[in-house]
Amino acid sequence: MWRDIKVLVLDEDEGRRHDLKVVLDFLGDPAVTLSYSTWKESLEVQGEQADSFVAIIMADASIPLAARLKEVHQWDPDIPVITLGQKPSDADLARIADEPQLKHKLVGTINLPASYNQLLDILHRAQRYREAHRENKLSQVQRPTHLFRSLVGTSREIQNVRTMMSQVADKDVTVLITGESGTGKEVVARNLHYHSPRRDMPFVPVNCGAIPADLLESELFGHEKGAFTGAISSRAGRFELAEGGTLFLDEIGDMPLNMQVKILRVLQERTFERVGGTKSIATNVRIIAATHRNLENMIEEETFREDLYYRLNVFPIEMPSLRDRDEDIPLLLHELVSRLESEERGSIRFNSAAILSLCRHGWSGNVRELANLVERMAIMFPYGVVGVQDLPPKYRHVEVEEDDFSLPGDNSERQTNVVSMFDTTLLPDAGINLKEYLANLEKSLIEQALDDSGGVVARAADKLTIRRTTLVEKLRKYGLQRG
Repeated sequence: MWRDIKVLVLDEDEGRRHDLKVVLDFLGDPAVTLSYSTWKESLEVQGEQADSFVAIIMADASIPLAARLKEVHQWDPDIPVITLGQKPSDADLARIADEPQLKHKLVGTINLPASYNQLLDILHRAQRYREAHRENKLSQVQRPTHLFRSLVGTSREIQNVRTMMSQVADKDVTVLITGESGTGKEVVARNLHYHSPRRDMPFVPVNCGAIPADLLESELFGHEKGAFTGAISSRAGRFELAEGGTLFLDEIGDMPLNMQVKILRVLQERTFERVGGTKSIATNVRIIAATHRNLENMIEEETFREDLYYRLNVFPIEMPSLRDRDEDIPLLLHELVSRLESEERGSIRFNSAAILSLCRHGWSGNVRELANLVERMAIMFPYGVVGVQDLPPKYRHVEVEEDDFSLPGDNSERQTNVVSMFDTTLLPDAGINLKEYLANLEKSLIEQALDDSGGVVARAADKLTIRRTTLVEKLRKYGLQRG
C-alpha cells in the first residue's frame, strides 16, 4: 500500500463511515471520512488536495452513479472510485458504458461487511490504477512527445522510424519494435500510445525478462485467492490495469514458451483467466512488444513460437543503432544537455574535436550509453567545456595536442581556464555555425581518407572506423566523387 497517502470515504451514514475508517487505519491506509453532500466544501476548508488521496470509496446515494462519477472526474481525472455496498446495477453500468473515462474509473465494489482480503485486493487495484495514470501524466509533462531523446535526429534512419510511427500510431494493431538495447524502443512505444485514440487510458509497461518465469503469469493475468502459496487475496494483473489502454511487453524474446502460448490465446480470443480462476475476463488492450533478440533465429532454435511471432509482427519497426546514425550525435548531445539544464542538474559543453571523437565511437550501448556519458561529464566538469583529453579513454578517437598551460596530472588549472563556454580559444567571439563547421570538417576528413586510400571506399571506411554503407551515404550527401 502507499504510505502517507489517504483514502477518501464519502457516505451519508456516519456510523458506517466510522467503522470503515477504523478498518482502513488498521490496514495502514488512513481515511478521511465525509458526508457526500458536502465533501468538496469540507475538503476545501480542511486544505486537502486531490493528490493526497489514492482512491475514493463512495456509498450508494440518491444521485445516479454516472452523475457521481462525472463529479469525481471533474475534481480529479486520475483518481479511481470504489463503490460501497451493492454492486452497480445493470442500468448504472449501461449509463457509463459509452464513456470510457467513467467506466474504467470504477475499479471495484466493497461488499458489507467488508473482509480483510477483499479490501486488500481492491485497494491494491486502486493503487495500481493511480500509479499508472500518474506515470502517464509525468511522462507527458517531463518528456514531451516531440522531444523524446531517442527520436532526435535528421538521419535517414530516424526519419524512417518517424514515418512508420505516423502510419501506425492511430491504427489499433499490434506493433513489434526490434533493435539493440538502448536504442529507445520504449520511447517509440510511449509515442505510439500518446498519439493513439487510447492516449487517455493507461500505458502499462512489463519487462518480461525482469520478472521470474514462475511469477510472470500472475503478474500479467492476476490471480485468485489461494491460487498458490502466498496468494492470500485476489490480485488484478497488468492486462486488467491496462484495460482500454496499451500494454507494452518489453523483452518479449525472454518470455518462457508456456507463457507464449497464453499470450497467443489472449491475442486471438481477447479473453484470459486469472491464475487459479475459471472465469473468462474480456480484455480490450493494444499490445506493443519489443525485443533486442533475433526472433526468427529463436524460431529456428525452437525457443520462440512461430505463430506468436506472426501475431506480434503485424507492423514491425526496427530501431537503428546509434553507430548507424552517427550524424545525429551533435543533435542528441544538444537535447541531452538541454534536458540536464531544464531539470536543473547542471550543464556541460563539448568542443568540436570532442564531438567528432564521439561520432567515431562504436556505441554498443546506443543512446543510453551517450546519455550516461553526458551525465558523467556534467558531474566531472560542471558548466565546463569538454575536450577530447577530458573524455574517458575509450571515447578518444581523435589525436589532439595537449594544451601548453595544462600540467601533466593537474586538472585544476585546466578547469579554471575552460569553465566559460565563450572562451576565445575554443569559440570565436562572433560565434560559429556549428552544423556547417562540423559538416566541413567531416567532408575534409573523408576526402583525406579517400586520398590516403587511393579512392577505395572500403579502405577509407576502415580508416574512419565507419561502415562502408555509411561512407557511401556520406559521399552521396556531400557530392564527393569516388576514385
